[in-house]
Amino acid sequence: MTRLNILRHEFVEFIPKVLPDGVIYISIPYATVIHNCCCGCGVRVVTPLSPVEWTLSFDGRSVSLSPSIGNWSFPCRSHYWIRNNRVVWSDEWSDEEIDAVKKKDDCATTAFYKPKNTARTEAPPPKPKKATKKTKPGLKSKIKKWLGGDDASQS
Repeated sequence: MTRLNILRHEFVEFIPKVLPDGVIYISIPYATVIHNCCCGCGVRVVTPLSPVEWTLSFDGRSVSLSPSIGNWSFPCRSHYWIRNNRVVWSDEWSDEEIDAVKKKDDCATTAFYKPKNTARTEAPPPKPKKATKKTKPGLKSKIKKWLGGDDASQS
């Protein structure tokens, strides 16, 4: 297995069935980035683009993915970043470090998709009672006052 240190990017609508090593395919319509693992093991790496998964940046010449790509469920357990079409390799992580990152990611995903306002699922609050008659006087009251008083019998 040969570790890669540089990738070529290609924007596509649909991901090809066969992925050559060293090419990272980006499907904007499907918000997905796919490449073969950079360690050379040939396992397909899928990185969905979303606020709680990966983000892609393109500077007109190269692409970067964030956060890192930790292939801890693969036999190779490779871990790397893709920065400006270059593969930046990480040191090997312990099982404890991997578990901590997985828990953090799960919490972030849960918080992102949790309803923002849980009060909507409860019964709506009771409507306020109508205020006592302290409203602005109507036209009829204003005319009566102007003509000489509030009481109609004073005329």
